[in-house]
Amino acid sequence: MAVKDYMTKDVITITPETRVAQAADIMRDQDVRRLPVLYNGKLVGLVTAGTMADATPSKATSLSIYEMNYLLNKTKIKDIMLKKVITIGPDASLEDAIYLMLEHKIGVLPVMHEEKLCGIITDRDVFKAFLHVSGYGMQGTRIVLEADNKVGILAKVSESISKAKLNIGRIVADSRATGKTIVEIQIDGQCDQASLSQALADTGVTIISVTPTEIKADLN
Repeated sequence: MAVKDYMTKDVITITPETRVAQAADIMRDQDVRRLPVLYNGKLVGLVTAGTMADATPSKATSLSIYEMNYLLNKTKIKDIMLKKVITIGPDASLEDAIYLMLEHKIGVLPVMHEEKLCGIITDRDVFKAFLHVSGYGMQGTRIVLEADNKVGILAKVSESISKAKLNIGRIVADSRATGKTIVEIQIDGQCDQASLSQALADTGVTIISVTPTEIKADLN
């Protein structure tokens, strides 16, 4: 899974000369929380909802509304933007993006290709990618099972499902320190749950659950 497959490609950007008040309006109107800052086509900074909040006078300030508006309309983005921006390439793996976000405690990575901004990937994009990969929101049947972590066991499970004339839409496996593997399988369409459970049990795995799934609305 590559970053380019899950990143946001239509990126709203601003310049260092953009006023803070104008940037705040863009964030509100476009419903975004991060704005890359470009100068002559090059990434020079990043503004987030957090940096914007830090630049806004608190409610405890003694400034009048007029004075606060004057300050926000006078202050430029270059005065508050983050200048040391962590970036990633479009061909990097999604796991690399997650690692960088966790390591640096950030929620967004501008995606750079040949020194040009080609997208951004956020924590929200990562959450949506996980739902997509796991098959969440697809209509069908979800099977959760526990199997010995040994060669050939998943092949037996797949063969059993194939013999039932069912198609595997998604499969996610997680090995445990106990020597067992938890496997989640998303089957396209509905099926005879009792028959399928028995067929899978005959392969030597432990069935944890077999449940129907319904279509969920797409998240924007």
